[in-house]
Amino acid sequence: MALFQYSALDAQGVEIKDEIEALSQKEAITKIRNLGYFPTKVNARGAAKKGGAKAGLAPKKRRGAGGKVKIKAVTQFARQLSTLQDAGLPILRSLRILEEQQKSGTFKKVIGYVGDDIEGGATLSEALARHPRAFDRLLVGMVAAGETGGVLDLILSRVADFMEKAQKLKARVKSAMVYPMVVLGAAFFILLGLMLFVVPQFKTAIAEMTGGQELPTITRVVLGISRWIAMGPIIPGTEFRLMGLPVGGWIILIPAPFLIGASMALIRRFHQGRVVLDMINLKLPVLGQLTSKVAVTRWTRTLGTLISAGVPILDALNVTRETAGNEVFASMLGKVHNSIRQGDTFAGPLRQSKTVDLLVSNMVAVGEETGDLDKMLLKVADNYDEQVDVLVASLMSMLEPIMIVVLGAVVMTIVLAIFLPMIGIITSLSSSS
Repeated sequence: MALFQYSALDAQGVEIKDEIEALSQKEAITKIRNLGYFPTKVNARGAAKKGGAKAGLAPKKRRGAGGKVKIKAVTQFARQLSTLQDAGLPILRSLRILEEQQKSGTFKKVIGYVGDDIEGGATLSEALARHPRAFDRLLVGMVAAGETGGVLDLILSRVADFMEKAQKLKARVKSAMVYPMVVLGAAFFILLGLMLFVVPQFKTAIAEMTGGQELPTITRVVLGISRWIAMGPIIPGTEFRLMGLPVGGWIILIPAPFLIGASMALIRRFHQGRVVLDMINLKLPVLGQLTSKVAVTRWTRTLGTLISAGVPILDALNVTRETAGNEVFASMLGKVHNSIRQGDTFAGPLRQSKTVDLLVSNMVAVGEETGDLDKMLLKVADNYDEQVDVLVASLMSMLEPIMIVVLGAVVMTIVLAIFLPMIGIITSLSSSS
């Protein structure tokens, strides 16, 4: 028989390290389970020195589990797993229950694979880390901290709370942008229809009524734009034709928003491109302020949650930097990380970066002095969460009148362009009579 070294958790979550004799690793795991323990590492004696590999942790080549999983499903998974752990069920049994509850799909397979890995001797955090498209580094890091501290149920509950708040924040920002986007989209197609079908009809009538007289500047500009949209280049003979018919500027205008969106997505694939776009977003009027507050809410809540879970601050900063969602703030957190590693404070580089308000750096400084940095960061997140709500409400109240004024000005310009020549003709006729 071979001798196996193992680490396991008992029913109270206390870690136990011992040795056991068995013919194989699988038999060793079974024996450990029969003792009432949950194995986290099982190594043949001497295997760790040779390869340092953990039992059952060699990634398997799997099919059908590579898709993206919705954050809502992961949040529900964390909440349910926390409840089952709090009830005292073994982690493997909890995972099998959750796997059965899931509908057929990617996430069901992922949970099944996580259960298989744990059955092979992996820890929950190690099993989750093998599926980065389903479980991000924040979740994996907090689960690892929960396993170390023996408070996995509490940590999973905190993760679920964090994800729910992050989802609500994202939903609020999205809902604030839906209304103006729908209105602007509808207005765009209405104006496009006017320039394509209505204005050209008036062009013929205006030409007949004026008898070749020079038209007002505003009329010439509107008619020129209408011709470009309907027919293409204003210079005769340079029109682009498709199947013998002239193709106008509408073929550029209609796909333009989608092309711009695709271009932005392509630019964001490169680090420097993300930096430039994020800097531009932060400098935009009103929207820049909203972007900044959302980013502060996100990174302070992430970092506060990780520190409160017992994750070392340098590791927590690394995770927070990668999940910040904004390259400007990620760069700032990187400087804070380097500063703390060199023995400096958190608040110092935060204040020097001028990326956040003085309130944030002052609260962080107080948190460092009192030893309650995690609580202060969470208070900052809650504070900024409320500010985001107020800003979104004020933004909505501002956007509506601005859109009405802009659209009214555009429509009035088209109306004036059409009726000014007619008014000129009527005026000349009345004065001649």
